[in-house]
Amino acid sequence: MKNLLSALALSTALVAGAAFADEVKPAVVFDMGGKFDRSFNEGIYNGSKKWSDETGVKIAEFEVTNESQREQALRRMAENGANVVIAVGFAQAPALEIVADEFPDVKFAIIDAVVEKPNVQSIVFKEQEGSFLVGVLAALASKTGTVGFVGGMDIPLIRAFGCGYVQGVHYANSSAKVLENMTGTTPAAWNDPTKGGELARSQFDRGADVVYAAAGATGLGVLQAAADAKKLSIGVDSNQNHLHPGSVLTSMLKRVDVAAYNVFKSAQDGKFKPGVNVLGLKEDGVGWALDDNNAKLVTPEMKTKVDAAAKGIIDGSIQVVDYRTNNSCPM
Repeated sequence: MKNLLSALALSTALVAGAAFADEVKPAVVFDMGGKFDRSFNEGIYNGSKKWSDETGVKIAEFEVTNESQREQALRRMAENGANVVIAVGFAQAPALEIVADEFPDVKFAIIDAVVEKPNVQSIVFKEQEGSFLVGVLAALASKTGTVGFVGGMDIPLIRAFGCGYVQGVHYANSSAKVLENMTGTTPAAWNDPTKGGELARSQFDRGADVVYAAAGATGLGVLQAAADAKKLSIGVDSNQNHLHPGSVLTSMLKRVDVAAYNVFKSAQDGKFKPGVNVLGLKEDGVGWALDDNNAKLVTPEMKTKVDAAAKGIIDGSIQVVDYRTNNSCPM
């Protein structure tokens, strides 16, 4: 009888848990570049999939392919019954400003922008801090004293990546030279690996031997060009070390996967909170990747140096300027 009661209790708990999870009707609207861009969007996908695999709850998805689809996609998700919706990317902010008002009972989250609505959680990152760390590594790994940066769309967000990187490079080597190029001024800049490769090769021709790509799927071209030229690259957002083992020095981790997972998990647990959530090194929201694919590229001395920089940023002894504060970089 005791075993039967235990079995019934377990069964009841499982049913209750499943029903509780089913109350969350999740959706994700991915932005330009697609959910398998191996970078920003894919990080969101991975975090969402982890929650879906754990709960068995299917997530409705839409991949934006042109700017006019954003508002329509967010509205359609809510109209179709989704009650927790993630809008991926800063470019969805104007659309979410409108749709959040139309569906006040739907919980929305946006990654990389702030939308001040009572039903919206805005998740932003201190990209400059993670970029500082990979800048330190770039300077220490460079044999020429010249490193590069290839950004995607020329906007303050990507300028913040570049500015943090420059500060990190100069922290490790004050005489180092940093070459910088942006891919374009439209959303197409996130999905142009050919252009990314061209910009990287141009920087290699000018003496760079390490290039950091903060350009979404365009960065894949940078990583490929570095591998072809026997140079080093630095990936972004997701851990891209495995794409070209021995050529990718490291990846600046922007833990959008954790952010996406936490949105759905907090909603499931009844702990979803609107407002602004800022994630930096201290919150483990950004960092750098070290694994079997790049372990031979990062010496103990390099790791000691970058770990010291991370500690300094966290304790405040190292101040990393955010380009977005006044749209300027000190270096």
